[in-house]
Amino acid sequence: MKSKIHESQKTNLFTMSKKVLLLCLVFVFSNTIFAQEVKEKKSKTKAKTEKIVKEKAEKAEKVKADKAKAKKDAEKEAKKAEKDAAKAKKEADKTKKDAKEKTTKAKKDVEEKATKTTKEAKEKTTKAKKEVEEKGTKLKKDGTVDKRFKNTEDKATKVTKGVDAKATTAKKTATTKAKKVEKETNEKAPKVADKVTGEYNGNKVYTGPRGGKYYINKNGNKTYIDRDEN
Repeated sequence: MKSKIHESQKTNLFTMSKKVLLLCLVFVFSNTIFAQEVKEKKSKTKAKTEKIVKEKAEKAEKVKADKAKAKKDAEKEAKKAEKDAAKAKKEADKTKKDAKEKTTKAKKDVEEKATKTTKEAKEKTTKAKKEVEEKGTKLKKDGTVDKRFKNTEDKATKVTKGVDAKATTAKKTATTKAKKVEKETNEKAPKVADKVTGEYNGNKVYTGPRGGKYYINKNGNKTYIDRDEN
């Protein structure tokens, strides 16, 4: 009887041991699977986080590069604009200087020519008067004027008047030529402005489609400038 009880206890103990062992195996297996799942999830989360960080870094780098490019382009445009402005100012200054020099030269030429003409006229007049004074008006024996000497006197007077008239005409012509730089018209300023190519007496000089150069006067009309004067 005791032997049977002992056998039964042994069997029960063995069965219980098997169950405990099985439970342990199940627990270990479950923990292993859970650990693998956690590891995989953690790995996926890490990869996702790294991807987001990388994308953000790339985006920030692109924004930085775009800003640097925009700044470089802006500096380039600013330099170009500054260079163009300096070139335009230089051309305007040159045009103004050339116009001033030509005006001064024309005025000087007129004065020199007028002075020369006046001097020549004065010399001829003096010479003619001297000849008249030297020869004088001679009388015949009967007291009448000798026509030969009278003709000489008249001729000298005529020469003097001719020289004076010629000098006056030359002076007027030279002055007119010097002043004939501008030509005012009744043409109004175009709605679409022509290209600005210089400056003349403080006014912007425009070049028309046919090459004519002009500026807009105080009346709003075109005043053309001779091509030799711009």
